Amino acid sequence: MKKSSPFFTEEKRYLGSIVLGMNDALVELTGALAGLTLALQNTKIIALVGLITGIAASLSMASSEYFSRKTERSKRKPLLAAFYTGSVYFLTVLILISPFFLFSNALLSLSFTVLNALLIIAAFTYYISYIQNISFKKRFFEMALVSLSIALLSFVIGYLLRIWIGVEI
Repeated sequence: MKKSSPFFTEEKRYLGSIVLGMNDALVELTGALAGLTLALQNTKIIALVGLITGIAASLSMASSEYFSRKTERSKRKPLLAAFYTGSVYFLTVLILISPFFLFSNALLSLSFTVLNALLIIAAFTYYISYIQNISFKKRFFEMALVSLSIALLSFVIGYLLRIWIGVEI
């Protein structure tokens, strides 16, 4: 039996769009920031590149969601679905990039980005597990494992590319 939440009643109908925006931002941007951290090692440059990437990706995701909903003739309004996907993506981007604006040490910034990602996953997983009456623990570890594995892989790729291309900043 699903539990009813007095909060976010409209958002429940667009939960798939919200999940799409949040999860894609977590996986894509955490991975990109991890790779950029070792490749560039300058927090201001990492923040700038991450923000540009995040803005472009949030607009891309919003437009993709719009056309996806329009194509399948979903009961959900395409423009509203696009708004939820894009705005949640962008909000997630801001939270993930913020440490790079606050700290001058790239690895410290990345550590806080990973912590922020885990907090976002925990908060969202709590909400989902509450309204859908599913296991918090299982869903949290699944989302965290996917996001952090891609971040780790991107970190290694960024390091290897930096060595291969010979970039020193």
